Amino acid sequence: MASPMSASSFLKALKAEGLTVVEVGDWRDHNRNHKGPWGPVHGVMIHHTVTEGSERTVDICRKGHEDLPGPLCHGVVTKDGTVHLVGYGRANHAGLGDDDVLRAVIAEKALPRDNEAGTDGNRHFYGFECENLGDGADPWPEAQLEAIERAAAAVCRHHGWNERSVIGHLEWQPGKVDPRGFTMASMRERIRDRLK
Repeated sequence: MASPMSASSFLKALKAEGLTVVEVGDWRDHNRNHKGPWGPVHGVMIHHTVTEGSERTVDICRKGHEDLPGPLCHGVVTKDGTVHLVGYGRANHAGLGDDDVLRAVIAEKALPRDNEAGTDGNRHFYGFECENLGDGADPWPEAQLEAIERAAAAVCRHHGWNERSVIGHLEWQPGKVDPRGFTMASMRERIRDRLK
């Protein structure tokens, strides 16, 4: 079990991992904490946004939309590899997912197939939304993939977690496909190598 790091520690960890970070508005205090607790945290969840255009993507992830208020993550990883911090605390990114998956993340073991959605993921995961149309054709520039790797590794390094603490939304909630266009197995390999 881990308490979420402070906003300042989060920012410091990302920068220490070599990332370019942009702080957006009142990100440190922009959250959904009034809807329930944030923490204990157990891992990092990666998403794609189904949007294009970095400025628009960051704005949507910060503000949310009519059906889902923001923030929709903690950091937005744009195509150029920049991490835009849009919120800190409970964020509307993970939704309900599989408790067996959560237990595997906590134990840092191989993930079972997600087949139910009854556990609050917004409470337990850091979330990074990654700018991509999610159609399997929109490219993932190397700068963006490296930034995803570095951002996830930064959180893992702080908490003493290994790469098995990083999952995709598609591994958490049945019916989700994100991130689409690279595999989480390949991303975990990258994170593992970075944490060595």
